Amino acid sequence: RSSIANTARRVASRAMAQSQPMQQTRGMATEKQLFTQMQSTKNIQKITSSMKMVSAAKLKGDENRLAVAKPFNVWTTPLCGEPISMEDATYDDLPQKTLLVPITSDKGLCGGVNSFISRGVKEAVRKMQESGQECDIVVIGDKGRGQLRRIHGDIIKRSATEIQSPGTFTLAAALSAELVAAGAADYDAVVIMYNTYVNAAVYKQAYKVIKPFSGEGEDEPMMAYEFEPDTKAEIMVDLYEYLLTSQLFHSFMDGAASEQSSRMAAMENASKNAGEMIESLSLQYNRARQARITTELIEIISGASALEG
Repeated sequence: RSSIANTARRVASRAMAQSQPMQQTRGMATEKQLFTQMQSTKNIQKITSSMKMVSAAKLKGDENRLAVAKPFNVWTTPLCGEPISMEDATYDDLPQKTLLVPITSDKGLCGGVNSFISRGVKEAVRKMQESGQECDIVVIGDKGRGQLRRIHGDIIKRSATEIQSPGTFTLAAALSAELVAAGAADYDAVVIMYNTYVNAAVYKQAYKVIKPFSGEGEDEPMMAYEFEPDTKAEIMVDLYEYLLTSQLFHSFMDGAASEQSSRMAAMENASKNAGEMIESLSLQYNRARQARITTELIEIISGASALEG
């Protein structure tokens, strides 16, 4: 009986010795995967933290440019009225034929800046079509074009992408010339939809209604002013294009500040989430390593006991 027991112990000891490398390899593979994922998450956290600091620095410049653009655009308020919030907007104030101009960005990783504008455009198109109004779209920004062309590709007349940042008045003048070339004067109104900056943590969506200077009789524009004979029509065309340029420039500055504030908040949240993930992975890694060490100790002690017995 003792010889049979000794033989059984030796067989069990050999089986443990043969299975030990396999279990160890399996445990090390799990640890290696966790360690690799931890390192990748740490690298992502470094990138998002750097992007947050870059956005914070850019936001200061955008705030300064916006502060300069606001008084420059004050003269348009008596002609176009105050911007209207897109939140719970009914768009009943829009005329029969409208050209929608959503301003979005070419880059992502900036929270819901572009999604909010695209959602507002879709809502505006839906309500206008339900009420029998006509509308077309000229998209500014690659993100807005990508989100809108899947649903409203048939009414998108033009798009402008790869816009230089920060925007300049020269760029706004070029875009207003494109709008005029797209037949902006043939519409009853041009509606610019953009993000308006409130502070570093808050931005809202608004739209501006810009109507062309046209009409006869009592509806004739600028009746309080005198013009040289046969020059008023040309002056009205030039003034309308300059009005579009000024409004686009202000909307660019407002949207740029909103984009940087949203990107800063998004990168801060991403860094925070990465930190939480690193803590969770570290806990799993330590547990796996501890379990492997415990298993190896048990196998060593069991083998030694078997040999002694």
